[in-house]
Amino acid sequence: MEMIIEYVNNKKQFLLDEIKKIKEPLKLVIVQINDDPASNAYIRGKLKDLAEIGAIGELLKLDINITMEELKKVIDKLNNDPTVTGFIVQMPLPKQLNEETIKEWINPDKDVDGFNSKSLFKPATPNGIITYLKDNKFDFDGKNALIIGRSNIVGKPMAKLLLNLNMNVTITHSHTTKEDLEFYLKHADLVIVAVGKPYFINKTFQINNNAVIFDVGINRIDGKLVGDCEHDLDVKFLSPVPKGVGLLTRLSLLLNLMEAYKNGI
Repeated sequence: MEMIIEYVNNKKQFLLDEIKKIKEPLKLVIVQINDDPASNAYIRGKLKDLAEIGAIGELLKLDINITMEELKKVIDKLNNDPTVTGFIVQMPLPKQLNEETIKEWINPDKDVDGFNSKSLFKPATPNGIITYLKDNKFDFDGKNALIIGRSNIVGKPMAKLLLNLNMNVTITHSHTTKEDLEFYLKHADLVIVAVGKPYFINKTFQINNNAVIFDVGINRIDGKLVGDCEHDLDVKFLSPVPKGVGLLTRLSLLLNLMEAYKNGI
């Protein structure tokens, strides 16, 4: 498979060339209501990407004590602002805010993260992985997919998208035994690991050595970023951490932003 960083750079060049043909600027607004280090790093990456393709990126950082009513006014304003092509509400959120309600407040036409139930877009991380696999001619049909982790951001939407591609999909989680997990790993052609535990998948497991694995985890050990998988597993392909799934997620966001612009023409 093509190296992820090369793949993303080629796609960004394509977007840069497309945006040069457009008179109106594309604009993405990022609403942040946390001071999470991972979010801060991710947002810096998004703003860098937007600058590289000639789009406008704006960070709207709100007080972490904001109420639902106050946030609703901010979202309504973004929904109705014709200069905003798309916007996202960065996760995680403070405890007083209801994530599911907020997702439904976002205009589906501008929901480039793909979280609204009526969104025109697929969730950025799962779709980034699938787009990369499609472009690298991965054969989904009838193959076995294992998703480790059942979050609303990665695990559950990933399962839905892979089912739509006719894969046999299994989701494991914190209540899955190690013996069962190992059984599924032996038979999986595609593995998505998103549990937030460093080196959760390691060489103590027997893994199908023809498997393609995407490591969604971002963990910090002694100041170093590491994934949910040991980096040297004996498999066909393992996405790196960093400069792996994070890049695909950010690319998916850019592609969704371009699509949002085209839908609004």
